[in-house]
Amino acid sequence: MSAQYVLDLQEVDETQIAVVGGKAAHLGGLSRIEGIRVPAGFCVTTAAFQRIMAAAPSIDDRLDQLSRLSPDDREAIRTLSAEIRRTIEGTAIPDGLAAAITRALAEHGEHAAYAVRSSATAEDLPTASFAGQQDTYLNVVGPASVLRHVSRCWASLFTERAVTYRLRNGIDHRKVDMAVVVQRMVFPDAAGILFTADPVTGNRKVATVDASFGLGEALVSGLVNPDVFRVRDGEVVAETVAAKQRAVHALPGGGTREVAIDPQRQGQPALTDAQVVRLVQLGRRIEARFGRPQDIEWCLVDDDFQIVQSRPITTLFPIPAAPDRENHVYLSVGHQQMMTDAMKPLGVSMWQLTAMAPMHEAGGRLFVDATRLLASPASRAGFLEMAGRGDPLTRDALETVLARQDFVPTLPETGPAGPPAGAAAAPIETDPAIVTELIARSQASIAALRRDIRTKTGPALFDFLLEAFQEHKRVLSDPLSMQAIMAGMEATWWLNDRLQEWLGERNAADTLTLSAPGNVTSEMGLALLDVADVIRTHPEVVAFLRDEADDGFLDELPKLAGGTEALNAIRVYLDRYGMRCVGEIDITRPRWSERPSTLVPLILDNIKLFEPGAAERRFARGRQEAEKKEQDVLARLRALPDGEQKADETKRMIDRVRTFIGYREYPKYGIVSRYFVYKQALLEEAERLVQAGVLADKEDIFYLTFQELHDVVRSNRADDRLIQQRKDAFRSYRSLTPPRVLTSDGEALTGAYRRDDVPTGALIGIPVSAGTVEGRARVILDIAQADLEPGDILVTAHTDPSWTPLFVGLAGLVTEVGGLMTHGAVIAREYGLPAVVGVLDATRLIPDGQRIRVHGSDGYVELLP
Repeated sequence: MSAQYVLDLQEVDETQIAVVGGKAAHLGGLSRIEGIRVPAGFCVTTAAFQRIMAAAPSIDDRLDQLSRLSPDDREAIRTLSAEIRRTIEGTAIPDGLAAAITRALAEHGEHAAYAVRSSATAEDLPTASFAGQQDTYLNVVGPASVLRHVSRCWASLFTERAVTYRLRNGIDHRKVDMAVVVQRMVFPDAAGILFTADPVTGNRKVATVDASFGLGEALVSGLVNPDVFRVRDGEVVAETVAAKQRAVHALPGGGTREVAIDPQRQGQPALTDAQVVRLVQLGRRIEARFGRPQDIEWCLVDDDFQIVQSRPITTLFPIPAAPDRENHVYLSVGHQQMMTDAMKPLGVSMWQLTAMAPMHEAGGRLFVDATRLLASPASRAGFLEMAGRGDPLTRDALETVLARQDFVPTLPETGPAGPPAGAAAAPIETDPAIVTELIARSQASIAALRRDIRTKTGPALFDFLLEAFQEHKRVLSDPLSMQAIMAGMEATWWLNDRLQEWLGERNAADTLTLSAPGNVTSEMGLALLDVADVIRTHPEVVAFLRDEADDGFLDELPKLAGGTEALNAIRVYLDRYGMRCVGEIDITRPRWSERPSTLVPLILDNIKLFEPGAAERRFARGRQEAEKKEQDVLARLRALPDGEQKADETKRMIDRVRTFIGYREYPKYGIVSRYFVYKQALLEEAERLVQAGVLADKEDIFYLTFQELHDVVRSNRADDRLIQQRKDAFRSYRSLTPPRVLTSDGEALTGAYRRDDVPTGALIGIPVSAGTVEGRARVILDIAQADLEPGDILVTAHTDPSWTPLFVGLAGLVTEVGGLMTHGAVIAREYGLPAVVGVLDATRLIPDGQRIRVHGSDGYVELLP
């Protein structure tokens, strides 16, 4: 029986998390590493906890109640979790179990001092550290005291913070068990924490050591500021020695107390540089054993390091896999595509297969390797210029890396400098027929895809799709399409640069592009106003949508007065735009056609905020403002020296920008249209796999790459464990924030604005749509939660085209991610909304409901009293 309830730490390793929990499993693994000393001890297994839970009265009912609580219901969580803890601590430990623990104590020294520490099965995992969720008790002396503290550790599975964490992360309380580590107490001269990667920058080559005198509790509890050492390549490269006035020491009879440190010792470092370097070498061995950067608790006793805990650092952003050991600089694709959320594996692999450049995955996000462009003097300047025009933060982050002259080696010049990255090969005429032709080509290609895919199933479908991806890339890389996009962007830049130089007018193109023709994304927002016009005349339909609309609501509409007209209007809209959704670059995200209820709050907002005919009036007003601006600019130019020539050049550029800028949004519309065709075919295949018992759920295919899904279809066999691992990994990736720039050392760079021309306290961003507006900030992270009033300013993390229907009801826009030519910026200009994007932490720093002033021409946001 004792073997079931108690295992010596020497008997366990990291494969036994289910038996001994994460902390004990890691300690067992640590004790097997050559040269690593771990204090001796044993583990009370999860079987003991399960026996206590079975014996505790009324636990089942309380766990049911707990699982139904919202993670935000703090009062109910506090009350219920306290009841569960009292019940567990009040449950007597059965004789056989108590005897097993006391026997193990006798083997290790019955009256020695011990640390008694919780070790949960969902703790210290690669995807969730749960650090600090459960409890540790130091200097516990005597069998009765050890047994009492083991009970406390079991109960600590239900601390308020642990319960809330599980509720927020969708973890079943019943699926987490608690083991307990009982370990010989170490009485150290110094103690602290070693991070084998820099926890702030993410750099995997820099280790950080925090150290203080006495027990590590002084540091963990915040009693003292630690000494901090940074180590790179076996050398201390920076150190800060703190004045350590207090320490925590063990008492002879058990427990701990604070003591004052001799004033002469307070300013001395807790470790010598040689000890710091030796400790980091031990840390590198531990990191190699567990295969990822570690957060390590250590103690120093008589110049000998003992390791008392090691867990993965789960906050680091992963690094893309590289085929070599060279330095690499990666750029976030999500920051360009306005979708920085984690993507599921099928979404990642489909984008990789259809993208125009090689894409590297890390943390569920995509990155492009910019190293060669940065290394070549011929391409570097143009690339930085393009990056800076789109997003100054990305340029600043790249320049920060380049300033470390040893990271990106400069390649020798190989010939004359070419055009900047992304530039068009040659100019084209300002001819609207070019755009008409490009759209016709795209539509014909998509129609052929829809027609030809219908008959394809099984392995033949995947062969067909691989060919379809080549057509997809051919359409995207059409030289004429690239020239049309660049023509619109370059004309915008030309107008902004010249009109500022000649007239002192900033961002003049913002007004000159209002209601530009042919923008499929802005048309989508206006078209939903027309849908609202149809529905607003039918009160019964409006009432139904307010109260009843779920994803099956379209089937119910014909039963209502006016419902058929409403249904037809929505269906026409979905036929044209139903392939769109939030995060649409991830094929696995539910499309509007699959989840039409997503549109209901937007339709209701349109009915509330607008009068009938608003779409047509709005578009006409924008066109009139653009025409008025054009006449004003040209008249002022003609009054200048060489004015006729300047006016003629400007007129040509205004015509050019209005001809081509709307097309900027069309290729993305084409991509997403194709994606929906691919997705429908793959889901039909998934349905067949479910019917055949190969998959449990058709959406399990989202956790496989395209190639893995191809293999499943060929073999009729799926790896359930792999799918579960991918689900766990995706859950962990969602909590990570991807950096704009990431190096192969793991350093995450966000960039900074180098500006001193904004008021104190203002939030700096990128000016993307001219004008100044004051209003109420509506901080919205989920478009389904939008509830706008006239004059509201949207504050959100990022917007993609699916947010456009919301824009029609706004007075202004603030986003955390974006650049001059990203979708939110383009549509804000089309609709004449003052907008500032790239405002770091805007959704955290601007409270919902706060009055703010958005300076769309100057690129900053003020919080008003």
